[in-house]
Amino acid sequence: MTSSTTVDLRPVPPPTDTLLLEAAADSQDWADVMGFVVKSFVMVFIIIAAIFGNLLVIVSVMRHRKLRVITNYFVVSLALADMLVAMVAMTFNASVQMTGRWLFGYFMCDVWNSLDVYFSTASILHLCCISVDRYYAIVKPLKYPINMTKRVVAVMLLNTWASPAVISFVPIFCGWYTTDEHQLFRNQHPDVCDFKVNKVYVIVSSSISFWIPCTIMVFMYLSIFREANRQEKAIHSRIGNQMLLNHGRDCNGDMLSSSGGSSKTLTLHEVGPGHPAGGPMHSTPTKDRNIIKMKREHKAARTLGIIMGTFILCWLPFFLWYVITTLCGPACYCPDSLVAVLFWIGYFNSTLNPLIYAYFNRDFREAFKNTLQCAFCSLCRRPPSDLDALDVRRPSLRYDDRTRSIYSEACLRHADRRRSSEFGSSL
Repeated sequence: MTSSTTVDLRPVPPPTDTLLLEAAADSQDWADVMGFVVKSFVMVFIIIAAIFGNLLVIVSVMRHRKLRVITNYFVVSLALADMLVAMVAMTFNASVQMTGRWLFGYFMCDVWNSLDVYFSTASILHLCCISVDRYYAIVKPLKYPINMTKRVVAVMLLNTWASPAVISFVPIFCGWYTTDEHQLFRNQHPDVCDFKVNKVYVIVSSSISFWIPCTIMVFMYLSIFREANRQEKAIHSRIGNQMLLNHGRDCNGDMLSSSGGSSKTLTLHEVGPGHPAGGPMHSTPTKDRNIIKMKREHKAARTLGIIMGTFILCWLPFFLWYVITTLCGPACYCPDSLVAVLFWIGYFNSTLNPLIYAYFNRDFREAFKNTLQCAFCSLCRRPPSDLDALDVRRPSLRYDDRTRSIYSEACLRHADRRRSSEFGSSL
């Protein structure tokens, strides 16, 4: 009697732990891919927005004559520095973040580090020059035409572009910026381009690039805002006193008018025909222009103050990390991912400046709109828009007229009530 054995040829299913590991690996791969896509999109967006936004600033100032003022010389130079930060510093950094290694050799690593320090410092020094320009324009307006001439501005811009080379090209190409250990590591690993500096360089470079200009800007804008508030209160006080004076004059005229027609005729003649109740608020074209100009100066100071605040928020975290980790040494370890985020937050400042101009400055907003309309229309032959004509269409700038009409209407209502009460009592 024979017995037969059967063999099970079906594949043995893998253990449950193996399936879980494979699923986790697949999900990790998808997470890595999605993280890479999001990171790449954000970096490319920041680069493109910085390049075209700052280019739009430069082209708009070139096309519109009204924007060619002393302050905007600094603004155009700042836009050029920010655009070069995007084209040089951001692009190389993005390649390192996407590939995970340096692809351009030992020499280009020094070039990239030098240009990164150079253009970032130039951008910060431009903001410092703008704060000084605004300080003289608002706090010392009588000295502004004397001190801020085109020659002085040219010298300031020349120093702004030349001085960053002292802390960028010279120490980096000479090897003074880093430690001996890191220099040896770079010679052995040319595919790694880390910017590790010694303690002397971090103090000197951070002071010139950030701490000294930031301190100057803070003190300048504190003085600017105090002076702007003082001038605004003086304007309101002066206009209020003038309103009360005219209010009393109109009301006295109404009282005199009840006693006889000749007195009423004389009062209306003294007040004048332009006022809704008989005469104007002693407003002159020169006074209107001065008030409009002062409001523009204050609004420009506020816009540039927002630019400075944005700059501090973007660059302060990076320079805190830069100084603390260098002075502290290996004990203050910081993950590479966090370092990359700090770099790109600082780079993002070069993208935000044109957006601030477009949102807070009406002249720039109109100039941007006109430039973009012509840029996206191939058959456009439209000349640059007349920004001077905007003053006629801006009710917000017609401060004196608006205030005059409000107070005049109130005085008219008061005078009408006085007339009606007197007429009722005479009956």
